[in-house]
Amino acid sequence: MAEPEDADPESVRGFRAFLKSLGPGLITGAADDDPSGIGTHSQVGAEFGYGLAWTFVLSFPLMVAIQQIAAEIGRVTGAGIARNLRRHYPRPILWVMVTLLLIANIVNLGADLSAMGAALKLLIGGNGALYTLLFGILCIVLEVGLSYPRYSAILKWTTLSLFTYVAVVVVAHVPWAHALRSLIVPELQFNIAYATAFVAILGTTISPYLFFWQAGQEIEEQHRHHAKPLCLTAKTAGPELRRIRIDTLTGMAFSTLISLAIVFATAATLHASGVRDITTSSQAAEALRPIAGQFAFVMFAVGVIGTGLLAVPVLAGSAAYAVTEMAGVAGSLDAKPLSARLFYGTIAATTLAGSSLNAVGIDPARALYWAAVVNGILAGPLMVVMMLIVRNPRAMGRLTIGREQVIFEWAATAVMIAASLLFLGFVIRGVA
Repeated sequence: MAEPEDADPESVRGFRAFLKSLGPGLITGAADDDPSGIGTHSQVGAEFGYGLAWTFVLSFPLMVAIQQIAAEIGRVTGAGIARNLRRHYPRPILWVMVTLLLIANIVNLGADLSAMGAALKLLIGGNGALYTLLFGILCIVLEVGLSYPRYSAILKWTTLSLFTYVAVVVVAHVPWAHALRSLIVPELQFNIAYATAFVAILGTTISPYLFFWQAGQEIEEQHRHHAKPLCLTAKTAGPELRRIRIDTLTGMAFSTLISLAIVFATAATLHASGVRDITTSSQAAEALRPIAGQFAFVMFAVGVIGTGLLAVPVLAGSAAYAVTEMAGVAGSLDAKPLSARLFYGTIAATTLAGSSLNAVGIDPARALYWAAVVNGILAGPLMVVMMLIVRNPRAMGRLTIGREQVIFEWAATAVMIAASLLFLGFVIRGVA
Protein backbone atom coordinates (compact mmCIF):
# COMPACT_ATOMS: atom_id res chain seq x y z
CA MET A 1 0.00 0.00 0.00
CA ALA A 2 1.39 3.40 -0.95
CA GLU A 3 1.96 5.86 1.88
CA PRO A 4 -0.04 9.15 1.78
CA GLU A 5 1.96 11.93 0.12
CA ASP A 6 1.83 14.11 3.24
CA ALA A 7 2.92 11.30 5.56
CA ASP A 8 6.07 12.09 7.53
CA PRO A 9 8.60 9.32 6.68
CA GLU A 10 10.06 9.52 10.18
CA SER A 11 6.60 9.12 11.74
CA VAL A 12 5.80 6.19 9.46
CA ARG A 13 9.07 4.46 10.32
CA GLY A 14 8.52 5.20 14.00
CA PHE A 15 5.02 3.73 13.95
CA ARG A 16 6.23 0.63 12.10
CA ALA A 17 9.03 0.20 14.63
CA PHE A 18 6.49 0.51 17.44
CA LEU A 19 4.25 -2.17 15.92
CA LYS A 20 7.26 -4.41 15.36
CA SER A 21 8.24 -4.04 19.02
CA LEU A 22 4.90 -5.46 20.16
CA GLY A 23 4.78 -9.18 20.87
CA PRO A 24 4.85 -11.08 24.18
CA GLY A 25 3.59 -8.11 26.21
CA LEU A 26 0.70 -7.36 23.87
CA ILE A 27 -0.40 -11.01 23.71
CA THR A 28 -0.07 -11.39 27.48
CA GLY A 29 -2.13 -8.27 28.13
CA ALA A 30 -4.84 -9.32 25.71
CA ALA A 31 -4.95 -12.86 27.14
CA ASP A 32 -5.62 -11.31 30.55
CA ASP A 33 -9.13 -10.45 29.28
CA ASP A 34 -10.08 -14.11 28.92
CA PRO A 35 -13.72 -15.32 29.07
CA SER A 36 -13.53 -15.95 32.81
CA GLY A 37 -12.11 -12.45 33.30
CA ILE A 38 -14.89 -11.05 31.12
CA GLY A 39 -17.37 -12.81 33.40
CA THR A 40 -15.78 -11.20 36.47
CA HIS A 41 -15.76 -7.73 34.91
CA SER A 42 -19.35 -8.17 33.75
CA GLN A 43 -20.40 -9.07 37.29
CA VAL A 44 -18.57 -6.03 38.65
CA GLY A 45 -20.31 -3.72 36.18
CA ALA A 46 -23.72 -5.31 36.68
CA GLU A 47 -23.59 -5.37 40.48
CA PHE A 48 -21.72 -2.15 41.30
CA GLY A 49 -22.13 -0.02 38.19
CA TYR A 50 -19.15 2.33 37.91
CA GLY A 51 -18.32 2.00 41.60
CA LEU A 52 -15.21 -0.15 41.11
CA ALA A 53 -13.83 1.43 37.94
CA TRP A 54 -11.09 3.14 39.99
CA THR A 55 -9.55 -0.25 40.81
CA PHE A 56 -8.37 -0.62 37.22
CA VAL A 57 -6.39 2.60 37.57
CA LEU A 58 -4.78 1.03 40.64
CA SER A 59 -4.15 -2.36 39.04
CA PHE A 60 -2.58 -0.98 35.83
CA PRO A 61 0.82 0.00 37.29
CA LEU A 62 0.87 -3.26 39.29
CA MET A 63 0.30 -5.26 36.09
CA VAL A 64 3.04 -3.36 34.26
CA ALA A 65 5.49 -3.81 37.13
CA ILE A 66 5.12 -7.55 37.59
CA GLN A 67 4.83 -8.45 33.90
CA GLN A 68 7.95 -6.42 33.12
CA ILE A 69 9.78 -8.39 35.81
CA ALA A 70 8.57 -11.66 34.25
CA ALA A 71 9.71 -10.55 30.79
CA GLU A 72 13.11 -9.43 32.04
CA ILE A 73 13.66 -12.73 33.83
CA GLY A 74 13.09 -14.61 30.57
CA ARG A 75 15.08 -12.30 28.30
CA VAL A 76 17.99 -11.54 30.63
CA THR A 77 18.61 -15.07 31.94
CA GLY A 78 17.51 -17.00 28.85
CA ALA A 79 15.45 -19.22 31.16
CA GLY A 80 11.87 -19.19 32.39
CA ILE A 81 10.66 -18.64 35.94
CA ALA A 82 10.47 -22.34 36.80
CA ARG A 83 13.96 -23.01 35.41
CA ASN A 84 15.38 -20.16 37.48
CA LEU A 85 13.64 -21.59 40.53
CA ARG A 86 15.20 -24.97 39.75
CA ARG A 87 18.66 -23.43 39.39
CA HIS A 88 18.78 -21.15 42.42
CA TYR A 89 16.20 -22.15 45.04
CA PRO A 90 15.03 -25.24 46.97
CA ARG A 91 13.14 -27.78 44.85
CA PRO A 92 10.08 -28.01 47.13
CA ILE A 93 9.30 -24.35 46.34
CA LEU A 94 9.38 -25.18 42.63
CA TRP A 95 7.19 -28.27 42.99
CA VAL A 96 4.54 -26.50 45.08
CA MET A 97 4.29 -23.51 42.76
CA VAL A 98 4.10 -25.54 39.55
CA THR A 99 1.49 -27.87 41.08
CA LEU A 100 -0.69 -24.92 42.14
CA LEU A 101 -0.24 -23.36 38.70
CA LEU A 102 -1.40 -26.57 36.99
CA ILE A 103 -4.51 -26.83 39.17
CA ALA A 104 -5.49 -23.21 38.61
CA ASN A 105 -4.76 -23.36 34.87
CA ILE A 106 -6.84 -26.50 34.28
CA VAL A 107 -9.83 -24.95 36.04
CA ASN A 108 -9.33 -21.68 34.14
CA LEU A 109 -9.14 -23.64 30.90
CA GLY A 110 -12.39 -25.38 31.77
CA ALA A 111 -14.12 -22.09 32.51
CA ASP A 112 -12.82 -20.40 29.34
CA LEU A 113 -13.61 -23.30 27.01
CA SER A 114 -17.05 -23.72 28.59
CA ALA A 115 -17.73 -20.00 28.09
CA MET A 116 -16.67 -20.28 24.43
CA GLY A 117 -18.97 -23.26 23.91
CA ALA A 118 -21.85 -21.46 25.61
CA ALA A 119 -21.26 -18.32 23.52
CA LEU A 120 -21.33 -20.28 20.25
CA LYS A 121 -24.51 -22.03 21.39
CA LEU A 122 -26.10 -18.62 22.00
CA LEU A 123 -25.15 -17.53 18.48
CA ILE A 124 -26.07 -20.59 16.42
CA GLY A 125 -27.77 -23.07 18.77
CA GLY A 126 -26.66 -26.67 19.16
CA ASN A 127 -24.73 -28.57 21.81
CA GLY A 128 -22.59 -26.34 24.04
CA ALA A 129 -20.67 -29.27 25.55
CA LEU A 130 -19.69 -30.46 22.06
CA TYR A 131 -18.56 -26.97 21.09
CA THR A 132 -16.47 -26.83 24.27
CA LEU A 133 -14.65 -30.03 23.32
CA LEU A 134 -14.19 -28.93 19.71
CA PHE A 135 -12.73 -25.59 20.77
CA GLY A 136 -10.27 -27.46 22.99
CA ILE A 137 -9.21 -29.74 20.12
CA LEU A 138 -8.89 -26.76 17.75
CA CYS A 139 -6.57 -24.94 20.18
CA ILE A 140 -4.43 -28.05 20.61
CA VAL A 141 -4.11 -28.55 16.84
CA LEU A 142 -3.10 -24.93 16.25
CA GLU A 143 -0.63 -24.80 19.12
CA VAL A 144 1.01 -28.12 18.27
CA GLY A 145 0.81 -27.96 14.49
CA LEU A 146 2.02 -24.43 13.70
CA SER A 147 5.54 -23.04 13.94
CA TYR A 148 6.18 -20.39 16.57
CA PRO A 149 6.49 -17.42 14.15
CA ARG A 150 3.21 -18.29 12.43
CA TYR A 151 1.39 -19.04 15.67
CA SER A 152 2.60 -15.89 17.42
CA ALA A 153 1.37 -13.88 14.41
CA ILE A 154 -2.06 -15.53 14.74
CA LEU A 155 -2.16 -14.66 18.44
CA LYS A 156 -1.28 -11.04 17.62
CA TRP A 157 -4.19 -10.79 15.17
CA THR A 158 -6.52 -12.50 17.64
CA THR A 159 -6.04 -9.56 20.01
CA LEU A 160 -8.19 -7.54 17.61
CA SER A 161 -11.21 -9.53 18.80
CA LEU A 162 -11.12 -7.47 21.99
CA PHE A 163 -12.24 -4.42 20.03
CA THR A 164 -15.71 -6.01 19.94
CA TYR A 165 -16.13 -4.66 23.48
CA VAL A 166 -15.33 -1.17 22.26
CA ALA A 167 -18.19 -1.63 19.79
CA VAL A 168 -20.49 -2.69 22.65
CA VAL A 169 -19.59 0.48 24.59
CA VAL A 170 -20.42 2.62 21.57
CA VAL A 171 -24.04 1.39 21.54
CA ALA A 172 -24.43 1.18 25.33
CA HIS A 173 -25.19 4.90 25.94
CA VAL A 174 -22.56 5.26 28.66
CA PRO A 175 -22.90 8.44 30.79
CA TRP A 176 -19.31 9.43 30.15
CA ALA A 177 -19.07 12.23 32.71
CA HIS A 178 -20.05 9.80 35.48
CA ALA A 179 -17.96 6.94 34.08
CA LEU A 180 -14.75 8.96 33.74
CA ARG A 181 -15.20 10.60 37.14
CA SER A 182 -15.43 7.12 38.69
CA LEU A 183 -11.85 6.44 37.54
CA ILE A 184 -10.43 9.02 39.94
CA VAL A 185 -13.18 9.40 42.56
CA PRO A 186 -13.86 6.03 44.23
CA GLU A 187 -17.47 5.20 45.04
CA LEU A 188 -16.62 3.20 48.14
CA GLN A 189 -18.90 0.69 49.84
CA PHE A 190 -17.95 -0.87 53.14
CA ASN A 191 -19.28 -4.40 52.80
CA ILE A 192 -17.96 -7.87 52.04
CA ALA A 193 -19.40 -8.01 48.52
CA TYR A 194 -17.60 -4.83 47.48
CA ALA A 195 -14.30 -5.91 49.06
CA THR A 196 -14.55 -9.37 47.46
CA ALA A 197 -15.17 -7.81 44.05
CA PHE A 198 -12.14 -5.56 44.55
CA VAL A 199 -9.92 -8.54 45.27
CA ALA A 200 -11.46 -10.49 42.38
CA ILE A 201 -10.44 -7.70 39.98
CA LEU A 202 -6.84 -7.89 41.18
CA GLY A 203 -6.98 -11.69 40.95
CA THR A 204 -8.16 -11.66 37.34
CA THR A 205 -5.76 -8.92 36.20
CA ILE A 206 -2.63 -10.18 37.98
CA SER A 207 -2.59 -13.93 37.30
CA PRO A 208 0.42 -16.24 37.82
CA TYR A 209 -0.01 -18.03 34.50
CA LEU A 210 0.71 -14.73 32.73
CA PHE A 211 4.08 -14.51 34.52
CA PHE A 212 5.20 -17.89 33.19
CA TRP A 213 3.84 -17.18 29.70
CA GLN A 214 5.54 -13.82 29.17
CA ALA A 215 8.89 -15.11 30.44
CA GLY A 216 8.59 -18.11 28.11
CA GLN A 217 7.63 -15.94 25.14
CA GLU A 218 10.67 -13.71 25.63
CA ILE A 219 12.84 -16.83 25.40
CA GLU A 220 11.02 -17.87 22.22
CA GLU A 221 11.73 -14.43 20.72
CA GLN A 222 15.37 -14.69 21.73
CA HIS A 223 15.71 -18.04 19.96
CA ARG A 224 13.84 -16.79 16.91
CA HIS A 225 16.33 -13.96 16.47
CA HIS A 226 19.32 -16.22 17.30
CA ALA A 227 20.26 -13.85 20.13
CA LYS A 228 22.07 -14.50 23.40
CA PRO A 229 20.57 -13.94 26.85
CA LEU A 230 21.04 -10.31 27.84
CA CYS A 231 23.09 -11.26 30.90
CA LEU A 232 25.83 -12.23 28.43
CA THR A 233 25.58 -8.98 26.45
CA ALA A 234 24.87 -6.51 29.24
CA LYS A 235 26.63 -3.56 27.57
CA THR A 236 24.27 -3.62 24.60
CA ALA A 237 21.10 -4.64 26.48
CA GLY A 238 19.56 -1.15 26.62
CA PRO A 239 17.50 -1.22 23.39
CA GLU A 240 16.09 -4.67 24.15
CA LEU A 241 15.10 -3.68 27.69
CA ARG A 242 13.39 -0.57 26.29
CA ARG A 243 11.53 -2.78 23.81
CA ILE A 244 10.33 -4.95 26.70
CA ARG A 245 9.11 -1.87 28.61
CA ILE A 246 7.20 -0.50 25.59
CA ASP A 247 5.70 -3.90 24.74
CA THR A 248 4.62 -4.58 28.33
CA LEU A 249 3.25 -1.08 28.88
CA THR A 250 1.23 -1.27 25.65
CA GLY A 251 -0.12 -4.75 26.39
CA MET A 252 -1.21 -3.90 29.93
CA ALA A 253 -2.76 -0.59 28.81
CA PHE A 254 -4.71 -2.46 26.12
CA SER A 255 -5.89 -5.02 28.67
CA THR A 256 -6.97 -2.32 31.14
CA LEU A 257 -8.90 -0.31 28.53
CA ILE A 258 -10.81 -3.41 27.38
CA SER A 259 -11.59 -4.37 30.98
CA LEU A 260 -12.97 -0.88 31.56
CA ALA A 261 -15.00 -1.12 28.35
CA ILE A 262 -16.66 -4.29 29.66
CA VAL A 263 -17.41 -2.70 33.05
CA PHE A 264 -18.76 0.48 31.44
CA ALA A 265 -20.92 -1.48 28.98
CA THR A 266 -22.48 -3.72 31.61
CA ALA A 267 -22.89 -0.82 34.06
CA ALA A 268 -24.70 1.29 31.44
CA THR A 269 -26.99 -1.57 30.43
CA LEU A 270 -27.38 -4.36 33.00
CA HIS A 271 -26.85 -2.33 36.19
CA ALA A 272 -28.95 0.54 34.90
CA SER A 273 -31.78 -1.92 34.13
CA GLY A 274 -31.64 -3.65 37.50
CA VAL A 275 -29.84 -6.82 36.34
CA ARG A 276 -27.28 -7.42 39.10
CA ASP A 277 -26.57 -11.17 39.23
CA ILE A 278 -24.20 -12.24 36.41
CA THR A 279 -21.75 -15.08 36.99
CA THR A 280 -20.43 -15.93 33.50
CA SER A 281 -19.57 -14.08 30.30
CA SER A 282 -22.23 -15.99 28.36
CA GLN A 283 -24.89 -14.90 30.89
CA ALA A 284 -23.73 -11.31 30.39
CA ALA A 285 -24.07 -11.68 26.60
CA GLU A 286 -27.55 -13.14 26.91
CA ALA A 287 -28.66 -10.48 29.38
CA LEU A 288 -27.48 -7.72 27.02
CA ARG A 289 -29.77 -8.78 24.17
CA PRO A 290 -33.13 -7.44 25.44
CA ILE A 291 -31.49 -4.34 26.96
CA ALA A 292 -28.83 -3.19 24.49
CA GLY A 293 -30.04 -4.92 21.34
CA GLN A 294 -28.98 -7.71 19.01
CA PHE A 295 -25.77 -5.98 17.89
CA ALA A 296 -24.42 -5.66 21.44
CA PHE A 297 -25.38 -9.27 22.17
CA VAL A 298 -23.61 -10.59 19.06
CA MET A 299 -20.48 -8.48 19.62
CA PHE A 300 -20.23 -9.58 23.25
CA ALA A 301 -20.63 -13.27 22.37
CA VAL A 302 -18.17 -13.07 19.45
CA GLY A 303 -15.68 -11.36 21.76
CA VAL A 304 -15.94 -14.23 24.24
CA ILE A 305 -15.00 -16.72 21.52
CA GLY A 306 -12.18 -14.54 20.17
CA THR A 307 -10.63 -13.89 23.56
CA GLY A 308 -10.96 -17.58 24.41
CA LEU A 309 -9.01 -18.55 21.28
CA LEU A 310 -6.28 -16.24 22.54
CA ALA A 311 -6.37 -17.15 26.24
CA VAL A 312 -6.63 -20.95 26.02
CA PRO A 313 -3.23 -21.35 24.30
CA VAL A 314 -1.67 -18.96 26.81
CA LEU A 315 -3.03 -20.96 29.76
CA ALA A 316 -1.92 -24.30 28.28
CA GLY A 317 1.39 -22.87 27.06
CA SER A 318 2.29 -21.37 30.44
CA ALA A 319 1.65 -24.76 32.05
CA ALA A 320 3.87 -26.43 29.44
CA TYR A 321 6.72 -23.96 30.04
CA ALA A 322 6.49 -24.52 33.80
CA VAL A 323 6.36 -28.34 33.60
CA THR A 324 9.26 -28.73 31.17
CA GLU A 325 11.41 -26.24 33.09
CA MET A 326 10.62 -28.05 36.33
CA ALA A 327 11.67 -31.33 34.72
CA GLY A 328 14.84 -29.78 33.30
CA VAL A 329 14.04 -30.65 29.68
CA ALA A 330 13.72 -28.50 26.57
CA GLY A 331 10.33 -27.19 25.52
CA SER A 332 9.35 -24.65 22.91
CA LEU A 333 6.48 -23.75 20.60
CA ASP A 334 9.03 -23.77 17.79
CA ALA A 335 10.12 -27.35 18.47
CA LYS A 336 8.81 -30.31 16.51
CA PRO A 337 6.21 -32.30 18.47
CA LEU A 338 8.29 -35.49 18.57
CA SER A 339 11.31 -33.63 19.97
CA ALA A 340 9.31 -31.89 22.71
CA ARG A 341 6.88 -34.58 23.84
CA LEU A 342 6.54 -33.37 27.43
CA PHE A 343 5.94 -29.78 26.33
CA TYR A 344 3.24 -30.56 23.78
CA GLY A 345 1.88 -33.38 25.91
CA THR A 346 1.29 -30.90 28.73
CA ILE A 347 -0.51 -28.54 26.35
CA ALA A 348 -2.79 -31.33 25.15
CA ALA A 349 -3.37 -32.85 28.60
CA THR A 350 -4.24 -29.57 30.36
CA THR A 351 -6.50 -28.41 27.53
CA LEU A 352 -8.38 -31.72 27.38
CA ALA A 353 -8.61 -31.85 31.17
CA GLY A 354 -10.14 -28.39 31.19
CA SER A 355 -12.60 -29.17 28.39
CA SER A 356 -13.76 -32.32 30.20
CA LEU A 357 -14.66 -30.67 33.53
CA ASN A 358 -18.31 -30.41 32.52
CA ALA A 359 -18.36 -34.04 31.41
CA VAL A 360 -17.26 -35.27 34.85
CA GLY A 361 -19.90 -33.21 36.64
CA ILE A 362 -17.79 -30.20 37.68
CA ASP A 363 -19.31 -26.79 36.98
CA PRO A 364 -16.39 -24.75 35.53
CA ALA A 365 -17.97 -21.45 36.57
CA ARG A 366 -18.23 -22.62 40.19
CA ALA A 367 -14.77 -24.22 40.08
CA LEU A 368 -13.38 -20.90 38.88
CA TYR A 369 -13.99 -19.54 42.38
CA TRP A 370 -11.56 -22.10 43.76
CA ALA A 371 -9.12 -21.42 40.95
CA ALA A 372 -9.13 -17.81 42.14
CA VAL A 373 -8.32 -19.11 45.64
CA VAL A 374 -5.37 -21.10 44.25
CA ASN A 375 -4.19 -18.07 42.27
CA GLY A 376 -4.50 -15.98 45.42
CA ILE A 377 -2.32 -18.44 47.32
CA LEU A 378 0.23 -18.61 44.48
CA ALA A 379 0.49 -15.00 43.30
CA GLY A 380 2.03 -13.39 46.37
CA PRO A 381 4.76 -15.97 47.09
CA LEU A 382 5.56 -16.25 43.38
CA MET A 383 6.00 -12.49 43.11
CA VAL A 384 8.35 -12.59 46.11
CA VAL A 385 10.43 -15.31 44.44
CA MET A 386 10.51 -13.36 41.18
CA MET A 387 11.79 -10.32 43.06
CA LEU A 388 14.54 -12.46 44.55
CA ILE A 389 15.48 -13.69 41.07
CA VAL A 390 15.78 -10.21 39.54
CA ARG A 391 18.00 -9.12 42.43
CA ASN A 392 20.20 -12.24 42.17
CA PRO A 393 23.48 -11.58 40.28
CA ARG A 394 23.91 -15.32 39.71
CA ALA A 395 20.75 -15.25 37.61
CA MET A 396 20.73 -11.74 36.14
CA GLY A 397 24.45 -10.98 35.91
CA ARG A 398 25.02 -7.22 35.80
CA LEU A 399 21.37 -6.56 34.88
CA THR A 400 19.81 -6.85 38.32
CA ILE A 401 17.13 -4.18 38.70
CA GLY A 402 18.00 -0.82 40.29
CA ARG A 403 17.01 0.54 43.68
CA GLU A 404 14.09 2.71 42.50
CA GLN A 405 12.58 -0.16 40.55
CA VAL A 406 13.13 -2.47 43.53
CA ILE A 407 11.10 -0.15 45.79
CA PHE A 408 8.23 0.06 43.31
CA GLU A 409 8.23 -3.68 42.56
CA TRP A 410 8.22 -4.59 46.26
CA ALA A 411 5.34 -2.16 46.79
CA ALA A 412 3.41 -3.89 44.00
CA THR A 413 4.20 -7.26 45.56
CA ALA A 414 3.03 -6.06 48.98
CA VAL A 415 -0.29 -4.83 47.53
CA MET A 416 -0.90 -8.17 45.82
CA ILE A 417 -0.03 -10.14 48.96
CA ALA A 418 -2.39 -7.97 51.02
CA ALA A 419 -5.16 -8.47 48.45
CA SER A 420 -4.57 -12.23 48.43
CA LEU A 421 -4.71 -12.40 52.22
CA LEU A 422 -7.89 -10.33 52.21
CA PHE A 423 -9.48 -12.66 49.67
CA LEU A 424 -8.42 -15.79 51.56
CA GLY A 425 -9.84 -14.24 54.73
CA PHE A 426 -13.23 -13.91 53.02
CA VAL A 427 -12.99 -17.53 51.83
CA ILE A 428 -12.19 -18.85 55.33
CA ARG A 429 -14.94 -16.72 56.81
CA GLY A 430 -17.41 -18.00 54.23
CA VAL A 431 -16.45 -21.66 54.73
CA ALA A 432 -16.59 -21.29 58.51
